[in-house]
Parts: sequence; structure tokens; C-alpha cells
Amino acid sequence: MRLVIVGAPTPAQLDEALAAFGAAGFTVLQGTRVDVGAHEADVVFGLTGRASSALREADERGVRYVLVHNGPDDDDPEGTYSRAHHRVVTAEVPELAARLRSRTRMELTCLAFAFKNGIPVESGWVVDTRFLDNPYWVPELKPLDGRDPRVREYVLRQPGAGCLLDGLEATLVPLLPDYRRQGRMELTIAFGCTGGRHRSVALAQEMARRLSALPEVDALFRARDLQL
Repeated sequence: MRLVIVGAPTPAQLDEALAAFGAAGFTVLQGTRVDVGAHEADVVFGLTGRASSALREADERGVRYVLVHNGPDDDDPEGTYSRAHHRVVTAEVPELAARLRSRTRMELTCLAFAFKNGIPVESGWVVDTRFLDNPYWVPELKPLDGRDPRVREYVLRQPGAGCLLDGLEATLVPLLPDYRRQGRMELTIAFGCTGGRHRSVALAQEMARRLSALPEVDALFRARDLQL
């Protein structure tokens, strides 16, 4: 069973999110205290009171959950917006709900992004690739991106790139059973560079390729700041 807790700044936004999770097959509950009883199916729980108190109390009881916030900031420093694993708007909730259904295979997303546009909120691990030489300054590579074989070769042939990928893989893979044990079946490894086009893209794509060889793992590649 997977428990998703949802918060929102208005009752209407909360109802919209809960409806989308219900349509995806979740059992829908609401209240001011997180209590799901003995349900075996996936449950979405809508917080209707002060979220910070409910979340703190759930943490003290050792409740395992994924926290989703639908809508803008709720202005609560310990509320669902500031603590969310996923921040969405209503139009994005159906896709997220489908992704959060219980799964037997772990989903690892290697995400390329630009630091200048902010660190993705869904990041579990953040990898800074800006120490590598930047293809942006090579005239023939500047208009390309990290999916192009020429950019990929330029980035991956640097000794630091291999050290980074090897070290990351050696650290991450042994920890995956612990993520599973905690019910964390999705993990985003975010690779950042200045513009999100060259270094981060090449490295995220290569790490996804490596992780795809693992059993019981679905490895995905995304580039947030590219028009893919």
C-alpha cells in the first residue's frame, strides 16, 4: 500500500487533487489527522486542517508517505508546500497520480537541469557538473546539446566525468534496497550545469544508460530545460 498525503491552499484545489487521485485508483480519505486504518489499497489522504501539525504528528508515529502540494505557496513554513516531494498545479495531478501508484519496479529518473532556472523540487540527489569543461565555449558545439554524439564525446572523455559517474554509481546502487525498504520507489538524480544543455544532459543520459542495466529498475532520462 502506498500513502500519498495531499495539501493545498484552498478547499477547491484540494478537492481537485483528490478527485484526480481517486480517478487513478486511490482510496480517498480526508481529515485533520493522518489515519488510514487497515487499507491495503493505495490511499490518498487530503489534509483539511493545519498541515504542519498533522505532518509532525505523522512523522512522530513513523508514518511513511509521499507528500504532494497542489497550487501556490500556502505560506506555512512547515506546511505541505515547503515539505512537498512534489509540487504541482491541478492540470499536472492526473499524470503524477498515475506515476505514484504502487509499483514493483523502482523508477530512477536522471534529470538534467540548468542551475540558472533553479534546482528541481523533485530532486532526491543533486549533482553539480559545472566543474567540467563547457562545450558552450567550443563554437561548433555551442548550438548543439548533450544528446548529440559530438557533445557527448566532448563531455564524457574528460577524466572528471568518468570519476563522477563511477563514484555516483558505486554510491547509489548499494543504497537502492534501503529506498525500497522505506517505500521510496521513485528517485530523481538531478544533474545540473549552467544552461542545462550540454554537460548535465550528457551525464544524465549516460547515467540513465548505466542504471537501465540494473534488475527491477526502470531508468528514465529527462532534460527539464530542453525542448525534447
